[in-house]
Amino acid sequence: MQATTRRAGQTPLEAIRGDRGSAALFGYLFVAPLILWLVITIALPLVYSVFLSFTDIGVVGTEGAFIGLDNYRRIVAEPEFRAAFVRSLVWAFGGGLVQIVLAFAAALTLNQAFRGQRFARTWIILSWIVPTIVIAIMWRWMLNATFGIVNYLITHLGLSAVPIDFLGTPQWAMPTLVLINAWRWFPFLALLILAGLQTIPEEYYQAAQIDGAGPVKRFFSITLPLLQPVLYVTGLIGTLWAFNIFDLIWLMTQGGPVSATETLPVLIYDRAFNGFALGEASTISVLLALFLLIYSVVFIRFVPAGETEGGVL
Repeated sequence: MQATTRRAGQTPLEAIRGDRGSAALFGYLFVAPLILWLVITIALPLVYSVFLSFTDIGVVGTEGAFIGLDNYRRIVAEPEFRAAFVRSLVWAFGGGLVQIVLAFAAALTLNQAFRGQRFARTWIILSWIVPTIVIAIMWRWMLNATFGIVNYLITHLGLSAVPIDFLGTPQWAMPTLVLINAWRWFPFLALLILAGLQTIPEEYYQAAQIDGAGPVKRFFSITLPLLQPVLYVTGLIGTLWAFNIFDLIWLMTQGGPVSATETLPVLIYDRAFNGFALGEASTISVLLALFLLIYSVVFIRFVPAGETEGGVL
């Protein structure tokens, strides 16, 4: 143990406290740049957005008059805002459910011993690391009603007599984007679940197998309960991410057709840069942030965290 340097007239306890104070100050100096960066990139823009939501500013760089809560009253009463909010719920929770199911299936598969397991674990993340613009171009070509491979297979397999315009038909656009987004994000969640699966002691399964429990019984009695903390965290993260996704929707459909895929982030962008109503766009963004904050607090407060012996969380 490193000896404590004591000045004249200083008790040992005072010397220890002085060393601890210096160490704490040293730690604060290391953390200060990160805190400053977070303030500049997150706190200040957030405060400025809240301020803009109380004004009627139209374009960035212009001045706007203070109008109080008028934007909030008008936005909440708008059918367009309510419809976009409902679409955001469908997009986030529907896509989250699909992602969890796909991620769980992939994680259970990758947790088994098979030839090429290491290769599969490495390359499953490919769809997640590919840039969004590349994914958008790729899927637009694949789903093209004239020469896309998807419609070619559908018509030649007899699933449909005519090609389907997946991105140009209101009833098909949202489900199509949900599946594409789930395809992109489920590998990341699968790796999180796989990490949780590998923390479950093998002795649990061996004991259950000796007691006569089959694969289904072992899954619901051991795997699922011990994975609850991981599933809750991935569910919360996946939902929050989904609510804030803008790039994929905009690149694929720009909120169309007929606003069928216009979620709140798309509405915010359209209102700010196409409708030249930055104040209203800021209002919608503040309302979205408040909803996500309340949702996160309620989720953490009322969803049980689960207890695992040797769990990852």
